[in-house]
Amino acid sequence: MSAIQLIVGLGNPGAEHEADRHNAGFWFVDRIAANAKVVLRTESRFSARMARATVAGAPVWLLQPMTWMNLSGRAISAVAHFYRLDPAAILIAHDELDLAPGVARLKWGGGSGGHNGLKDTTAALGTDAYWRLRLGIGHPRLLYPGRKDVKDFVLERPSLDQQTAIDSALQRALDVLEPLVTGATERAAQKLHTEPSPPTAPKSAKPAQNEGLESV
Repeated sequence: MSAIQLIVGLGNPGAEHEADRHNAGFWFVDRIAANAKVVLRTESRFSARMARATVAGAPVWLLQPMTWMNLSGRAISAVAHFYRLDPAAILIAHDELDLAPGVARLKWGGGSGGHNGLKDTTAALGTDAYWRLRLGIGHPRLLYPGRKDVKDFVLERPSLDQQTAIDSALQRALDVLEPLVTGATERAAQKLHTEPSPPTAPKSAKPAQNEGLESV
């Protein structure tokens, strides 16, 4: 597999959205930037915030689209085309309803699962052949029985316990950056996926397939 050359965090711009569950991808990129001691700066030509970082001795672009979630692909494809990056060298970090808070998973290709940021990215790149870092935020039907409003849920702040779990998952993802950026993506996935995960919800409570996320 290709080494990762572009790490993208998905989210919504603006101070009012900084703590939203939907901004988990932004949180991941912010942590990489802090560790690498680089500052994300606005690049108006790409409608994004960007930085050039060195991770495990390799140069990597960091990107946060400022186009709103459902237009994320516009900035990603613009950067990929300008720097002639293969989609296989791109990692997209995003919030994931189908994983509990505290779970992080790497995934190669596949559908969007109803996530508008991924859907637009695939359309803009013309392929789904890129890496995803799925950061679990949980599903409202599991975390709050009887609740269905996915759109409001992803645009809210996690509870303290949920945030603590998500922060732990973010750190475990940071711990596998070295094999990721050097091309050992399978090794990175194996290490990340064998880390302890929080207890799963009872089997009787099954979430719908990302109901309502289409409009976010």
